[in-house]
Amino acid sequence: MGKREIESSIKSFEAILEKIRSGIFEPFYVLMGEEPYYSDIITSEILARALNDDERGFNQLIIYGSDTTPAAVVEASRRFPMLASRQVVVVKEAQLLGKPDDLEHYFNKPMPTTLLVLCFTNKSLDKRTTLYKAAAAKGVVFESYPLYDDMVFPWIERYLKSKGVSISPEAGMMMADYCGTELRKLVLELDKLITNLPQGTKKIESIHVEENIGISREYNVFELTKALSFKDSAKAFRIVRHFGASPRQYPLVVTMSALFMHFARLLKYHASLSQGAKPSRGDLASAMGVNPYFMGEYDTAARNYPLIKCMEAISLIRRYDSKSKSSQRGEAEDGELLSELIFKLMH
Repeated sequence: MGKREIESSIKSFEAILEKIRSGIFEPFYVLMGEEPYYSDIITSEILARALNDDERGFNQLIIYGSDTTPAAVVEASRRFPMLASRQVVVVKEAQLLGKPDDLEHYFNKPMPTTLLVLCFTNKSLDKRTTLYKAAAAKGVVFESYPLYDDMVFPWIERYLKSKGVSISPEAGMMMADYCGTELRKLVLELDKLITNLPQGTKKIESIHVEENIGISREYNVFELTKALSFKDSAKAFRIVRHFGASPRQYPLVVTMSALFMHFARLLKYHASLSQGAKPSRGDLASAMGVNPYFMGEYDTAARNYPLIKCMEAISLIRRYDSKSKSSQRGEAEDGELLSELIFKLMH
């Protein structure tokens, strides 16, 4: 899935939320895809706004796909509301319903007084089926996609801006590296940071991340890649020793992923500059998927790792990642493999 499709999905999500918050509801919502965070938010907004407190007791039903059948969902949806203008039926884990094709007749003729929400977690309807086409024609179908690694930091900035808070580039990269692309986890940790900010503080700094999330400002993959950029071997091996002493806290697979992303960005740097016309700093940062704040580091990294060296680094990382997951590693521990890889990257 390309970035355009992901960005289009996010815009669709925002448009759906805007309508719901304006009191405009559709007969039913089919929420699906690999990123459940968006479905969670849409469902929460519907539950909060479709009914008032007095109406929920008799007119709100939340069930799970493993506990019901498509026929039972249709039966519940065709009931009339009690002392209210509508009822809300939410089916979570709808991918466990069994034969969702039975819902097609309901999609073609939905109950006007029912608001049905079907949440398919980590699964999507086949767009070639008549079921999907019926759903898209009469209701709202929303499909979510996971972010790419280089989309996480801008997402963090956008989310915090909506909460009236900003974040320093260093703190943002620490959170992106720590949480990855799992938005449920990311939002949980960001909300924790917001809640624990000192009164009157509106910007999250590295110290806040260290104090509230438990990520060391000195020992993290962001600092490791920075040490590689500047070829600061003393700092790099100090971090590697720390990682090796706490393999559970610093999984090798996560570190490998961060190293690969770092040199992949650097490869984009070289590729952008080799295309003739020199791009602006902003365009170059955008092409790499980094905040312009970090371009000084990548300027230095590009000098330390010319194009051929950068390609060799990516090849090395792939080789050691494969080695770490096979019998080729022998009796070598994660810290020893990482130390060997870092040595080769810097020489």
